[in-house]
Amino acid sequence: MRLFAAVLPPESVVRELASEVDELVRLPGAEALRWTGRPGWHFTLAFYGEVDEELVPDLSERLARAAHRTDPFPVSLRGGGHFGGRALWVGAAGDLGTMRLLADRADAAARKAGIPMGHHRPYHPHLTVARSRASARFEAYVTALGAFEGQEWTVGELCLVRSRLPKSGVPGEQPRYEAVARWPLGAAG
Repeated sequence: MRLFAAVLPPESVVRELASEVDELVRLPGAEALRWTGRPGWHFTLAFYGEVDEELVPDLSERLARAAHRTDPFPVSLRGGGHFGGRALWVGAAGDLGTMRLLADRADAAARKAGIPMGHHRPYHPHLTVARSRASARFEAYVTALGAFEGQEWTVGELCLVRSRLPKSGVPGEQPRYEAVARWPLGAAG
């Protein structure tokens, strides 16, 4: 299974971001970008790739402990940026220290469960809203996102998400994401 650990924004935050993205897709050149689908908006904490099903129970147990040891925390969407000319993202504000801690714990859970994770990089919270196959110029979009500040919400759970990549070959088809497990954050979990 292709898996990752994530924070999923609540529906009210998704609607708010959708309004902002609707404005971005009206900018010149937006039709050349691949805009991510609203059902797939998430903050990836740790990407695991293809995981042998035999490792999933141990991974799940370790993620449950990571969630239990991490208190709920406030976060909001704010601003934006890009990774080279390939991805446009919306950033985060709030208790990013706890979000980074949760990302580190999700990474460590996989390593301890025997999932090869490659080089560990410092976590940079972002929610991808568009991608480009060729190198794109995202400056106008980043400028437009500069004043964006979404409502604050409390992150209260850690999710294990399964990603199903498109197989049909239909242009514009999006990956499908399914939360296969959720654990509440904090000692109450």
